[in-house]
Amino acid sequence: MEEKKEKKNKYMSIIIPTYNERLNIALIVYLVFKHIPDVDFEIIIVDDGSPDGTQDIVKQLQGVYGEDRILLRARPKKLGLGTAYIHGLKHASGNFVVIMDADLSHHPKYLPSFIKKQMETGASIVTGTRYVKGGGVHGWNLMRKLTSRGANVLAHTLLWPGVSDLTGSFRLYQKSVLQDIISSCVSKGYVFQMEMIVRASRKGYHIEEVPITFVDRVYGSSKLGGSEIVEYLKGLIYLLVTT
Repeated sequence: MEEKKEKKNKYMSIIIPTYNERLNIALIVYLVFKHIPDVDFEIIIVDDGSPDGTQDIVKQLQGVYGEDRILLRARPKKLGLGTAYIHGLKHASGNFVVIMDADLSHHPKYLPSFIKKQMETGASIVTGTRYVKGGGVHGWNLMRKLTSRGANVLAHTLLWPGVSDLTGSFRLYQKSVLQDIISSCVSKGYVFQMEMIVRASRKGYHIEEVPITFVDRVYGSSKLGGSEIVEYLKGLIYLLVTT
């Protein structure tokens, strides 16, 4: 009886925040299982009250893959990307945590490279990057490419973080490291990713990079707008002052 009560830690927990991702979530889950079939992992889906039926699809996926592999940890409404990661982390049993998007812009085919890089180097964080040889972006128009590139160049100039892609969000963390970093972050939305990697660098954590190709979302609409750009600039100033 005692043994049944013990919960065996997974090797890896994959946190996927969702909002209106009904058309994407089944495919992203399938691809994760396809590309890391021999890894002991769980997928934690943090859904912020999607009105499009995302949670219904996740419940169907639980019937296919098992509730021990697909965890739905829903919230009643949109509460921000940063708090979604914190919420998912509370339920993570893995020794490592991967954060990735649900919209297929982060392809699960790169997960083996993340795991291999961590095992070879002992890195605290492995982050996907668009801005080294072998990395890139597919599906963006010239203006969006210039905006992203400019945002990274500006952040590098002001913050010298030691990584090539500050605004990317496809990363693998040692769980204890993520817990430490996330507790000191105050930013919300898209700035949250930048703050996490800057604070990790300042704390002296070992960070490695893996080249990835970022693909613009396949289904649904992008959630990046003018307000997010303003928040990014405000966050940049905040990090310049506080780190």
